[in-house]
Amino acid sequence: MLLVAIRAVFILVAGGLAARLATITGGPPWAPAVIFPIVMGLAALVVVIDVLTPRKRIQTISAVYFGLIVGLILSFFLQLALQPTVDMFGGGTATGVVQAIFALVTVGICYYTVSTLLQTKDDFRFIIPYMEFSKEVKGAKPLVLDTSVIIDGRVADVAEARVLDQPLVVPQFVLQELQGIADSSDKLRRNRGRRGLDILNRLQKSPDVEIRIFDSELPELAGIREVDQRLVILAKHLDGKVVTNDYNLNKIARLQGVEVINLNDLANALKPVVLPGEALQVKLIKRGEEPGQGVGYLDDGTMVVAEQGAGHLGDIVRITVTSVLQTSAGRMIFGRMEGVTSGHGAHRGGH
Repeated sequence: MLLVAIRAVFILVAGGLAARLATITGGPPWAPAVIFPIVMGLAALVVVIDVLTPRKRIQTISAVYFGLIVGLILSFFLQLALQPTVDMFGGGTATGVVQAIFALVTVGICYYTVSTLLQTKDDFRFIIPYMEFSKEVKGAKPLVLDTSVIIDGRVADVAEARVLDQPLVVPQFVLQELQGIADSSDKLRRNRGRRGLDILNRLQKSPDVEIRIFDSELPELAGIREVDQRLVILAKHLDGKVVTNDYNLNKIARLQGVEVINLNDLANALKPVVLPGEALQVKLIKRGEEPGQGVGYLDDGTMVVAEQGAGHLGDIVRITVTSVLQTSAGRMIFGRMEGVTSGHGAHRGGH
């Protein structure tokens, strides 16, 4: 409603100025009838352009405004510097020509400054004070999300738990990849893509999460199609961290000096600690890789390997933990069987 009111006031002011200009302009009698519709048409064109571009980028607007300001200032000082010379040699006979030349120079300088800032607008944002201030308020590096971690969905739970106070950044090329997966002819891929889009929608609606869609075109990304590499370059540009559960992206980012938050590592860190000598009860459901081993899983998904458990598949057994192996793929618990117990399901036992 505020925008509608502003546009209505603009049209009224433009109409008043057009009427005033039409009455004071000299010339033939038909001049006011031509000037008024022209001015009102230009005002209407400005409003139409504004309506057709609802999502304006602050970098572009800032570049145009600052470019015009810098161009006009430079032109003003240039005119001040050259005016004495013009007055000395030209006198007042060439005033019209001189003014036309100065006008062309002003237009040229404004064009050059606006063009330069538009081409460097992605770096230009660093000299706009309130943008840097907003970043400092968040107090930490932005988190750049990759496709796999969005589809996984756990990042939404972590963010809504208020563990993260950084802004979450979703690059435009990641969003496009998600849309491509959601439109896939393969049912499984299509469901995964739609789940990712649902997670993004959930994050955007959450009042405790700040999420941004990064759609700026960086010169460093020109010619690079690999999504993982583009993510790493973008994280470097934003001085941020990559959030992923992709093992290969994890390695690529670390090799290039980019910090990574691996949700699998985070999930493993939050699992209960299991120490050698502790007793567990677990249901064995399949054979292990080594002869005689039986494999089961705790409620949190931790794999348990029981020595000499291959003959007790389908049974709930009691084991004593002998060792724990921690990897980026998850946690594995190794133990020796102490006996078969009754009951169903896997749960933590006593010490």
